[in-house]
Amino acid sequence: MYKDTIKRIIDTIIATLVLIILSPIMLITAILIKIESPGPVLFKQERIGKDSKVFKIYKFRSMCDGAEHTGSGVYSGAGDARVTKVGKIIRATSIDELPQCVNIIKGDMALIGPRPPLTYHPWPIEEYTKEQLRMFEVRPGITGWAQVHGRKDVEWHERIKLNVWYVEHVSFGLDMKIFFTTIGKVLTNADNANVGATVVTGSNSEAIDESLEALEAESKAADAAEGEIKK
Repeated sequence: MYKDTIKRIIDTIIATLVLIILSPIMLITAILIKIESPGPVLFKQERIGKDSKVFKIYKFRSMCDGAEHTGSGVYSGAGDARVTKVGKIIRATSIDELPQCVNIIKGDMALIGPRPPLTYHPWPIEEYTKEQLRMFEVRPGITGWAQVHGRKDVEWHERIKLNVWYVEHVSFGLDMKIFFTTIGKVLTNADNANVGATVVTGSNSEAIDESLEALEAESKAADAAEGEIKK
C-alpha cells in the first residue's frame, strides 16, 4: 500500500509545496546562471528510471554548456574545471537538484529512492545483472539509501547493493530516516565530492567474479577455522 500508492501521493504533495515555497530561490538561481555563462538554465540528461525506462532528468545547469560532451562526460570531483562559479554554490547546497521536483510531479521520480544512473555510466543497462536490475523496480529518487551511506564517495557496485537493499525494505519509517539524514548531509555538505574511482577497474562481470571469489575465500577460511576449533 505505502510503496505503490501512499508514497506517490506524499511525493507529489511535497514536490508541489517545494516548488511553490522555494520558487523565489529558484528564480534567483536561474537569473544568476543566465548572467554568468551562455547556455540554458536547465540541464536535461537521459537517465534510467523505473522498469529500466529512460527519462530526462532536470537540474539547474552547474557546468559550462556542453560539459557533458567534454572529457569523460561525468562529474569528476571538486576540482572539475567545467563547473561554473554559480555551479559550485548550487552543487554544495544541492539547489541544483530542485528542478527534479518537476520530475516527481510527472511521475518519473520519487523523493526517496535509488539515484537514477546515466544510460552509459556506470555501464549500459544490458550489462546489469538480474540482481542489480532490481534497483529499477521502484521510481528513482532525489536522495536514497546509498546517498546517506557515502553519497558520491561510494563505488557503484556498492551503491547498487545499497539500492537493491532499499527496494527490499521500502517503508515510511525508512524513508523518513533517509529524508532527515539527507538534510543533515546537505547542511554540512558531507560526501559531496568524488574522492576516488566511482567504478572499479574492469567490466561489471569481472568485478562480480572478483566479489564471488572473495566471498568463497572468506567461506573457506571460516570453514578451516571452524575445523581447527573442533580439533
